[in-house]
Amino acid sequence: MSVRNVRDLRVRRGIPEQRAAAESRSERELVIQDLSAALFASLPRRDQRRKGEQYLRGLLAAQGRRSIRNVAACLGDPTLEQSLHHFICNSTWDWMPVREALADWLGRVIGPQAWVVRQMSIPKSGRHSVGVGRGFDLHRDRTFHGQQAFGVWSASEQASSPVTWRLLLGETQDECAGTAALDFARLFDADRRPVVLDTPARDPEAVIRRFDEAGVPVLVRIGGDARFTVREPALHGLDRGALPARRILDAAKGLRRPTGQADPTAPSGVRHVPAAKVRVGLPGRVQHIERGLVLLGEWDDPRRPAAQLWVTNMAKAPASVLLRLTRLTDRVAQDLSGFGDRAGLRDFEGRSLRGWHCHITLASAAHAVEVLTAGSRGAERYFHEASA
Repeated sequence: MSVRNVRDLRVRRGIPEQRAAAESRSERELVIQDLSAALFASLPRRDQRRKGEQYLRGLLAAQGRRSIRNVAACLGDPTLEQSLHHFICNSTWDWMPVREALADWLGRVIGPQAWVVRQMSIPKSGRHSVGVGRGFDLHRDRTFHGQQAFGVWSASEQASSPVTWRLLLGETQDECAGTAALDFARLFDADRRPVVLDTPARDPEAVIRRFDEAGVPVLVRIGGDARFTVREPALHGLDRGALPARRILDAAKGLRRPTGQADPTAPSGVRHVPAAKVRVGLPGRVQHIERGLVLLGEWDDPRRPAAQLWVTNMAKAPASVLLRLTRLTDRVAQDLSGFGDRAGLRDFEGRSLRGWHCHITLASAAHAVEVLTAGSRGAERYFHEASA
């Protein structure tokens, strides 16, 4: 994997470096042009491709809520509102190839290490939009009235952006999060990158089985009450019956190892945290998990219970590799907080499911532009392109 910065977009677009330096195009404009060319190639009609780029630019330029009216107004032509409304809510273009193109583009640009699945709450005051109801925000630990969406994020340590979404409609949060990731993996083949489910699973056994049967490596965040059988030889005294994960990790003090993690705030740039891997099984059944299961614990304070608990079917991966994958959830949380509202991820005001999918697809593209061109990031060398 070679590393490039934004200026390499000029070279890929056939613009000589000296000429490009003399032109007034910003790096942001180059990113928008490059991304638009990739995203809208699948749209069959020229007017659809034009409307797609207009909507993307409007999302990036609008102030306040990214409603269709505000998007049209910021483009300098309020008469666009009707045609943009038709493009988002009634046109027949397929959003899935656009999402695949976005994932492919981000794969070249940021070199994702995993797909991170995270819930996004969308508060609503009314009752008529699709999927609106009383929900529970998993990350703020509170109830709210609105929609629950689960996004699959292309994530590296430097940047992240959503590539596909699923709205919670008549299923459990576990089912919605898992289906969002697995449907995308089947369609896109997902390069068999691991999935990190940053949605505390209420039924980790069912979640793990779904991913293992699909052949997809997964890390699942769990609560301390999730129960497993112990298959770790060093803990042979706990090999009878299913036990809560927190109790298993409390008994695994001898398996804790200091694991180095990058931390810019540490004097050496590396922070060592206690972590342990414990081989476990699913309760009450013969073990059929192809790769085996590992319970992963991380401690902020060795004298207290594990602060972070995960279960994974990547049993052979070192603890340091698994912990680096779990850190991607922090990157996604930071980027969603910093750029999600700016890109309009929560701002669709229509009522239809089709309109919501079309809007959030293009808002995800706007999020990618915001993330990759924000502040000093344009000067950072994390733009990746697969080597030949």
